[in-house]
Amino acid sequence: MKKAISIWSFSNKSVIKAMDLAKKAGFDGIELALNETGETSLDSSEQELLVIKNHAKAIDLKIHSVATGLYWTYSMTSNDKNERDKAIAIAKAQITLAKTLGADSVLIVPGAVGVDFVDGREPIQYDIAYKRALTAIKELTPIAELFKVNIGIENVWNKFLTSPLEMRNFIDEIDSPYVGAYFDVGNVLINGYPEHWINILGKRIVKVHFKDYLRSAGGLSGFVDLLAGDVNWPTVMKAFNDIGYDGWATAEMLPPYTHHADQLIYNTYGSMSSIIDNK
Repeated sequence: MKKAISIWSFSNKSVIKAMDLAKKAGFDGIELALNETGETSLDSSEQELLVIKNHAKAIDLKIHSVATGLYWTYSMTSNDKNERDKAIAIAKAQITLAKTLGADSVLIVPGAVGVDFVDGREPIQYDIAYKRALTAIKELTPIAELFKVNIGIENVWNKFLTSPLEMRNFIDEIDSPYVGAYFDVGNVLINGYPEHWINILGKRIVKVHFKDYLRSAGGLSGFVDLLAGDVNWPTVMKAFNDIGYDGWATAEMLPPYTHHADQLIYNTYGSMSSIIDNK
């Protein structure tokens, strides 16, 4: 596997400085994010983005994927059609951004049934959410195919697509080589086993997030440093090996430390190396 790290793992750094630190720590790639404002935003010019792309190329660091946190504000399954349209527009902008930066995938959250950690987020009836999410991803699929950018649907805490069987069936209903799963190892620990998801999703997995989770802590506070939680990494790596996955593994460390934040990047690379290289 190739080792990468999410831009969200860095504390108060510009994209350029974050990329420099990632490279210095040993990473081969980075996942950037589309924001409403800032360096990689809905308002960024192509010239501004090419500065980032060219710097990554100059230091031999691959921008392999583009995520976004905007789907917690704008949901593809909302009861508000204007909000659903905004979420789809964000996804289109995300695909365009990925193409400009030379990334081959985007991470998409296809809506939610409910989100406990977002105040005021209205619950959506499950079957309605499923239909709306399916419609949205089907609308985005031709654009992904045109730009040759993979849509990776992530398993997140959205009370939606909560089992590997359902995620598999959802992806199969789209029926496109450019739509698959962006599998997050740590997100599964609250109610399942990542090795089960890996074996069931198989070749549908297009990208992977590495996180660890401590069940006894519970809630968002359960996310801990790699190797400090309950993920059975040898079993997980065996499952990846069994399905033949050898693509990008991106560490997503949330939230970053306030003190000695740079050390988190080095520690994470060391843990990933132990997990991947000594499997």
